[in-house]
Amino acid sequence: MSIICNNLHHLFASIKRYSFPFDESKMPQNGIYILFEKGEMAHDTERIVRVGTHTGNGRLTSRLQEHFLKEKKDRSIFRKNIGRAILSKSNDDFLEQWNWDLTTRENKNKFLPLLDIEKQKQIEKEVTAYIQEHFSFIVFEVPSKDERLELESKIISTVSLCRNCKASSTWLGNSSPIKRIRESGLWLVQGLYKTPLSEDDYIKIKKSL
Repeated sequence: MSIICNNLHHLFASIKRYSFPFDESKMPQNGIYILFEKGEMAHDTERIVRVGTHTGNGRLTSRLQEHFLKEKKDRSIFRKNIGRAILSKSNDDFLEQWNWDLTTRENKNKFLPLLDIEKQKQIEKEVTAYIQEHFSFIVFEVPSKDERLELESKIISTVSLCRNCKASSTWLGNSSPIKRIRESGLWLVQGLYKTPLSEDDYIKIKKSL
């Protein structure tokens, strides 16, 4: 078990928790968010299942809106991965269309004529309902973009490398078609198993709360 991962979980469990609907006015504009999911436990508290941040200045709450509110899966890889797991769990052939990226003009011209738009709207609503019902989060302020990205990466690595941070048998992510999600127990593909937090990094986070 990682001592820092244990301490991090209990530190995050001790501060203000948000769930849908949330008051954006009480959150920092620049920082890192940590997601928790109902039924997922580690270190005798709720298990971290996703870590995220933003690149543009002042866009922390906008990023959270993209996950919790805006039904556009190509603007939120988190939403897209939740949808993938829902569809895979039910062996739904729409998974192929859900995987299409419709953000470019080229792909829109190629795929939109083939897309079952009503089915996509239905899955978007299922994803929204699942996220709003099952996830809560904490946020903490990190003004510097470079520091945000560094700490995000190290927190992801700390959790993914921790042997005590395992998914439950009923976790939706177990149905994900993406191996790295199933194996890590995190709604993440990038940033796994790299450099974890140092003691100094942990102290820096603790002081920022």
